[in-house]
Amino acid sequence: MRIAVPAETFANETRVAATPETVKKYIASGCDVVVQKGAGEASNITDEMFIEAGAIVADSFADVCKGAALVLKVRSPSKDETAQLEENTVVAGFFSPFTNPLLQSYNDAGLTCFSMEMIPRISRAQSMDVLSSQANVAGYKAVLLALEHYRSFMPMLMTAAGTVHPAKVLVMGAGVAGLQAIATARRLGAMVEAFDVRPAAKEQVESLGAGFVEVPSEEDGEDAGGYAKEMSDAYKQKQAELIHQHAAAADIIITTALIPGRPAPVLITEEAVAAMKPGSVIVDMAVETGGNCPLSEMDSVWRKDGVTLIGISNIPALMAADSSSLYARNLFNFVNLMLNSEKEGLNIDMDDEIIEASLLCRDGEVMKPQFFGGESAGGEA
Repeated sequence: MRIAVPAETFANETRVAATPETVKKYIASGCDVVVQKGAGEASNITDEMFIEAGAIVADSFADVCKGAALVLKVRSPSKDETAQLEENTVVAGFFSPFTNPLLQSYNDAGLTCFSMEMIPRISRAQSMDVLSSQANVAGYKAVLLALEHYRSFMPMLMTAAGTVHPAKVLVMGAGVAGLQAIATARRLGAMVEAFDVRPAAKEQVESLGAGFVEVPSEEDGEDAGGYAKEMSDAYKQKQAELIHQHAAAADIIITTALIPGRPAPVLITEEAVAAMKPGSVIVDMAVETGGNCPLSEMDSVWRKDGVTLIGISNIPALMAADSSSLYARNLFNFVNLMLNSEKEGLNIDMDDEIIEASLLCRDGEVMKPQFFGGESAGGEA
């Protein structure tokens, strides 16, 4: 079976879907791997390193994907790339199913598409969880981004000239990215508080040495999948008042709050920004889905009322080497579910809950109608 690893063409995407480590594993499983020239450069992987691992290096997207049964990508195929893929090709990557306008074109082209972000959060799938692996990178880097623009020390310093007080960091959302941000800020000596609508997050936050900001309420903010859910208007009112108080005291705010399939919830209002101290910094990690602060701008750093707002949409791409390494391992562990040494090609077992949950379309049939306008290719609801 031939596996293709093309270079990414999405704006500001520096990651690559395979590394020499995973190339060796695919080859050991009986596959041939073809990598596009320069695909790994931004991740510090040269073409020679891929060749030493056993891969073939080809010049163009068409050359790489010709005859490939499986195409590994970070971002889903562009319109031009889709036109160059052969019918029945399997593609695995980030497909952004809630917002991707090209989903129907993938199905029309006869592609079989696996959306890596749809892999269920179950124990057996932990090694394939791309959302967690990339969120870990993003949470770490978000703190470093804040430090680039924060004009004071993070830790407390006691000097002959006097004492410098530690920075106060407020982390909004205590998922994987938020917990990594808390841990990183704590390691750098900051005083950290964190907010999350899920009461279960309190223990995790406090175990990292941070304070937990809790809205007095009987509501449970966690859905069946373990993600945050939309809260009531009464809860949001209490939340806004509490966050406003803590935001005014914070030097750095890092927001990570997302609701799958919905715009990011507004947590830091314009009024809260206006109440913050001059020199404060906000890193809005939810900017790609609207932002947790309405003042955030996509892929922009700007100042408002003396506050620096950082809205980088693809933070993991700023650390491409490690992001690619983790993502490539996630991909291999997922693909390995379908590799069968006794049978050529992929064994797509629809009885496997991981495969079923991540499969968007196959052989011209829509498997997740909710992402395709509610109708399958055959017109059935």
